[in-house]
Amino acid sequence: MASVTERNWKNGTTTYQVKWRQDGAWQTENFGGPDSEQAAGQAEQFKGLVEAHGNKWPFGWIRGKGFVEPEVHPDDAPFLAWAHRYVDRLTGVEARTKKDYRRDIDNHFAGLLHTGPDGVERRYGGLVHTLRDGSFNPATVCTITEDDLQDWVRVQSEGVRDPHHPDRWLIRKASPKSIANRHGLLFCIFQAAVDAPQPLRVTNPCAKTKLPRTDDQTEEEMCFLEHDEYARISAEMRMFDPKAADLIDFLVGTGLRWGEITALQHRDVNTRRKTISIQRAWRRQEDNTFAVGPPKTKKARRVLALSASQMELLRHHMLGRRPEDWIFRGRDGAAWRHSNFYNRKWKRALAEATKKGLTKQPRLHDLRHTHVSWLIGANIPLPAIQARLGHESITTTVDRYGHLVRALDGEIIAAVEAAMPVQDFRSHLKAVG
Repeated sequence: MASVTERNWKNGTTTYQVKWRQDGAWQTENFGGPDSEQAAGQAEQFKGLVEAHGNKWPFGWIRGKGFVEPEVHPDDAPFLAWAHRYVDRLTGVEARTKKDYRRDIDNHFAGLLHTGPDGVERRYGGLVHTLRDGSFNPATVCTITEDDLQDWVRVQSEGVRDPHHPDRWLIRKASPKSIANRHGLLFCIFQAAVDAPQPLRVTNPCAKTKLPRTDDQTEEEMCFLEHDEYARISAEMRMFDPKAADLIDFLVGTGLRWGEITALQHRDVNTRRKTISIQRAWRRQEDNTFAVGPPKTKKARRVLALSASQMELLRHHMLGRRPEDWIFRGRDGAAWRHSNFYNRKWKRALAEATKKGLTKQPRLHDLRHTHVSWLIGANIPLPAIQARLGHESITTTVDRYGHLVRALDGEIIAAVEAAMPVQDFRSHLKAVG
């Protein structure tokens, strides 16, 4: 245990010495100054640090100097300024995506300024650098550490309540997926500092961050419909709008994204080969409007094979139309917007289906998930599903839908038993037993 000894000197000054034994040798550190009360408090605080470190010098403490921060690059920059600079210089990224990145920087990396009843303005939840003595400094590119990143993740996971009104949130808890997305942006921002022509950092502090598991929420975020459950929704939709029912039937039958199916034009259909070509998709713009552009990724440009019934559905919608006309559209000939279709059609059909026993509340995007679950149930391999969905990587497909393959355990076991010489193996066991 450490101890504090008060020493009064002839010149009227008072110092406080912290003393402890480390590895068999006595260690000391002195605290003094014109304010003896402050020096006494510093000594007691240091004594606590020594004991918290197992009666050893606190990490980063230099005798006679205190905690010393490591030297940083002379061109070190405030983190928020560097982050905005990084986003501004991105190429090949849509304006809307840049706007979302800037929003995350301002909302989740800068934190929240909040003025309490005492009139004092304080910042909560942002990315800050914690000094070795426990105080805080604004984040810079060079000073942020792995511990700082882990502190930021913890606040994102737990949220921050208003200290004056505990029933209110200043910063609400974020889902594991949201934290992972924001952390991904942080990683890229710091990596730009590592990869710069004159690097500001040697390593990326995000490289070893422990993030909340996202797979724990897979089933909560996705809704998979059985065939009879979907049939109930489709039947209700068909009773008041057959064309809207055709659209959702085509969604669940192809696994297309909403932005892809509503951007389909007559020229994208090959009636001879019975295929459709995904060449474009609706994308949200920086001003919150929508415009047609390329699909989400390179592999989202794909060709999908259709069944005979799906081709018949398309032919019905293509009669008398021009090559550039939308296949699925509203009464005025314009392409459907998600919010309009959801509020005017989907919610109505869902409400009617719920009255008749439907217990699930799927979103429109859950028709894509449902399509995958049906394919997996039919023993379609995941690589083939990846190509059909337009996922850039098989990892995406496995991460999102790999858990559904467990439903095929019976088929897998049967295949193993069929391939193994079970009887001969049992006989061998008897022989060696």
